[in-house]
Amino acid sequence: MMYIYQLENWPNFSWDQVKIADLLIQLRHQQGRLVGGMESIGFHLRNETILQTLTQDVVKSSEIEGEILDQSAVRSSVARRLGMDIGALDKADRNVDGVVEMTLDATQNFDQPLSKERLLNWHAALFPTGRSGLAKIQVGVWRSGSVQVVSGQMGKEKIHFEAPLAEQIDHEMNLFLNWLESKTPDDLVLKAALAHLWFVTIHPFEDGNGRIGRAIADLLLARSEKSSHRFYSLSAQIQKERKDYYAILERTQKGELEITPWIEWFFGCLGRAIDGALRSLDRILHKAQFWEILAETPLNERQRKMINRMLDELEGKLTSSKWAKMAKCSQDTAYRDILDLLERGILVKNAEGGRSTSYSLKVI
Repeated sequence: MMYIYQLENWPNFSWDQVKIADLLIQLRHQQGRLVGGMESIGFHLRNETILQTLTQDVVKSSEIEGEILDQSAVRSSVARRLGMDIGALDKADRNVDGVVEMTLDATQNFDQPLSKERLLNWHAALFPTGRSGLAKIQVGVWRSGSVQVVSGQMGKEKIHFEAPLAEQIDHEMNLFLNWLESKTPDDLVLKAALAHLWFVTIHPFEDGNGRIGRAIADLLLARSEKSSHRFYSLSAQIQKERKDYYAILERTQKGELEITPWIEWFFGCLGRAIDGALRSLDRILHKAQFWEILAETPLNERQRKMINRMLDELEGKLTSSKWAKMAKCSQDTAYRDILDLLERGILVKNAEGGRSTSYSLKVI
């Protein structure tokens, strides 16, 4: 089996210029819509979106590799480092803090050069105990041994990829970093797609290559937007499409240096991530507009809480019993709250009646 790094012209990638240019135009339009829309919302809502996005980026990038992080601990760590006030913070966890530090360095300091030293620092931050799970690994240095990406039970393993020899890494990474920091005519979004593939193909570390590779893509996407404000998470979208992600990587690494299919997949995944953020933006704007209209309306805490839940797309239909359970109040209290909102024209009763009576927010 020959891999792309073993081909004579490596790493001279090529692609269908016309097809990729058309996709880039669409992506750039999506980016512009999202960034412009987010700039139109209030400071508090924008900061909350950034906090949520960065939290998802850290959690989901680790989840792709099978490592489950506590979301609350990640959120606290991100907030602490960004100086955001979110009330009580969880106790610091050095394993969580290390992943957060790497992610924030990539996105908040996107305009700083990516060097060997910076990558080694990211790797050391990812593995503060010098271990990956129970296994002791080389931390903060290029790997000194061989690496295979395998799946399946012991004795029945399937080899998906074999990385370049350890003695090639210095040369390969010098080529990669020089290219990444050089002024090339390639659009930075395209450069993010190329950089992620190139880096994970070199696989310079014993572990953590996927997470660092996605951080490199995030750094280049931040450069493409000239902003440290993150409103979408590529890693969260990759986690949703994890099976396809690994499949297209494997096909590409076992294929030719003409990598149009990989770029198309990467752009598609990025586009779906931005689309999801745009839908979230629509909900944020609708929510802000809703509360602006109700600014002078006296409501109790239960009513405010339940209206917010409905604006956040409450799962299932709202009934008085669901209100009572979620607001932690009696059935009678729930019914009085609902009746008050009906009389004010904030809620409307759905068509079905009787024991299945349910309610919706009135379109304002």
